[in-house]
Amino acid sequence: MAMSIFLLILGLVLFVGLVVAHELGHFIVARRNGVEAEEFGIGFPPTFWKRRIKSKKGDYDLTLNALPLGGFVKLKGEHDADTHKGSFGAASLGAKSRIMLAGVGVNFALALFILTAVALTGMPRVITKDQLGESQFTVASDTTVIRNDVLLSYVEDNSPASKAGLQPGDQLIEVRNPEGTSTKIDDSTTLPGITKSHPGQAITIVYERDNIRSETAATLRSNEEIEAAKKAGESKGYLGVSQTDFAVQRSTWSAPIVAVGLSVQMTKLTFKGLWTATKGLGSLVAGTATGNQAARSNGQAAATEQVSGPVGIFMILKQGTQRGFGFVLFIIGIISLTLAIMNVLPIPALDGGRFYLILFSRLILKRPLSQKAEERIVGTAFMALMGLFVLITIVDVRRFW
Repeated sequence: MAMSIFLLILGLVLFVGLVVAHELGHFIVARRNGVEAEEFGIGFPPTFWKRRIKSKKGDYDLTLNALPLGGFVKLKGEHDADTHKGSFGAASLGAKSRIMLAGVGVNFALALFILTAVALTGMPRVITKDQLGESQFTVASDTTVIRNDVLLSYVEDNSPASKAGLQPGDQLIEVRNPEGTSTKIDDSTTLPGITKSHPGQAITIVYERDNIRSETAATLRSNEEIEAAKKAGESKGYLGVSQTDFAVQRSTWSAPIVAVGLSVQMTKLTFKGLWTATKGLGSLVAGTATGNQAARSNGQAAATEQVSGPVGIFMILKQGTQRGFGFVLFIIGIISLTLAIMNVLPIPALDGGRFYLILFSRLILKRPLSQKAEERIVGTAFMALMGLFVLITIVDVRRFW
């Protein structure tokens, strides 16, 4: 338990570090391009510590703030129309582009570095054909499976497994049949063979939860119960569970290639998920407007199952602690990649949105947007983003509790 708490805290610190590194990218590139920084903050206000840093490239405040949700950099004259020397607005279009995309570059570089390290030490196999229609990218000739855990992905209500106290996420270790013979659970094909061979009998299941090993007895369903369920059009198993293999594979010389290939694959799957979520949101809006309850429900499910917010990230990290430091580091690498992807999307409140907005004003309108127009666009997008943030948080709370 102590190790799980330590890994959870470490994961949260690393997550905050990703955001701070993102802002540090903006900070460094801005100063190198002649734009002065007024403040670099770790966390979000209220501020409880501040120090004035003297520098040849301009003085700035370094602050520590009470809300540990990341960090921020405040540049001089952040509006595109600002013309004061040393301001963001007065910088060239090329300099603005480099400053806005610096955070993306930092997060993408960190993702590649972290995923390379994970591939060298042991990378979880999280993409399978059964779930996503494709296998996780790897170099087959340089891939060795070093560990395979069998996890419960589903426990049927009122089933023998449920009555025995088993829960989704439990790792199956071994099973003892009524004769006392133990069989180690090496993969997800082992358990069904044992349960089918002992219908209606009691077996002992050794499992691990929160790094604590326990055992429980479960009386399996009989053949008669299974047949009766089939006749009723129901699909029931002897124990009433679904399993999944959680494999960890290691690479050597191909680790950097695996990191790049997996990043490309995850980027593609992320955009695919965003498209599904967007379509679901459209169905939700249309179903609400027309009173079509089925369309509304299906749209809500499609829109919400593809996204997760801070609560979801916390729960993923918490669950990941059971799989060890390597899995937590893997999650951090994927989050860093996701931050890079989200910040190139045309959302005005984020880096990519501001980048495209400036390109549009300079290349299409041939003039910078006024401060009032820019604030209106970015402010509206920010409010919409905060509304989505609240909605996702509510969905995450319902999902995990």
